[in-house]
Amino acid sequence: MSSNEKKALAEKQLGNEAYKKKDFVTALAHYDAAIALDPSNVAFLTNKAAVYFEQEEWELCVEQCEKAVELGRETRTDYKVIAKALARIGNAYCRQEKWEEALKYLNKSIAEHRNTDIVAKKNEIEKKYKELQRLAYIDPKKSLEEKEQGNAFFKQGDFPAAIKSYTEAIKRNPKNAKLFSNRAACYMKLLEFGLSLKDCEECIRLDPSFVKGYVRKGFALLATKDTTRASSAFHKALEVDPNNAEAKDGLAKCYTGEDLDAKRKMAMHDPEVQAILGDPAMQMILQQMQSNPEALKEHLQNPEIALKIQKLLESGIIGIR
Repeated sequence: MSSNEKKALAEKQLGNEAYKKKDFVTALAHYDAAIALDPSNVAFLTNKAAVYFEQEEWELCVEQCEKAVELGRETRTDYKVIAKALARIGNAYCRQEKWEEALKYLNKSIAEHRNTDIVAKKNEIEKKYKELQRLAYIDPKKSLEEKEQGNAFFKQGDFPAAIKSYTEAIKRNPKNAKLFSNRAACYMKLLEFGLSLKDCEECIRLDPSFVKGYVRKGFALLATKDTTRASSAFHKALEVDPNNAEAKDGLAKCYTGEDLDAKRKMAMHDPEVQAILGDPAMQMILQQMQSNPEALKEHLQNPEIALKIQKLLESGIIGIR
């Protein structure tokens, strides 16, 4: 070790002692002296950056850290030292609530050296930043516009497009229970009973007095043959609105069931059902559904086909397990 390097380390030690006493002016003076004696030592730059961090001199802190990283690359310094400098830049941006920049440099630090504390810090900031973005995205006016667009798609039978609009409406106004109810209705049309049920549950959580949440929950459960839970949902709907016709109808189906054979025979005389069953394209689709149930999801993306399949389901001609 050269004489200058020894003197530089002595200055660093004096700087560290002053730093611990929070005598930052003196600490900076010693670190500057160390840098002058040994400009190739990255640690002196990171020490100086630490002082600026404590003084909340963010730009100066970042500047020193960037110099440390550049010098570290040139001198092939230990990657842990470079990672430490990058992490300090990230922390400086964090203290300024510049979340994107903070995440950028924390990720760079982790790429150099996976320090568990830095990983935890990065995860915490990511979570916080996503929540801030979510809150900033809320806009009830735009939510209403998306809801109206969803309603239009629903009336046209374009249920995938309606789901997309309702989903955007929910992002814009996540506490509106009716939006979840509307999307649940779309999922029912696409035979996605599990997703429909999930939206119904959220609808009820947001607004326990909204009767459609219980009614749609009941029908989603009825579609999966869970008559016990469906009955409970319809009973809850009737507690909210004793005269609700849909809830009464659903409850009756839970207790009595339907004569499917009679229903199918009646449906076979329906000209619309006859036309659907006589359509060669629909015959091919129905055959595909029998051999590959997953094909159903793809066909339901087509609004025209979805309406025909829904008609056959309602008529009892086909069933989904």
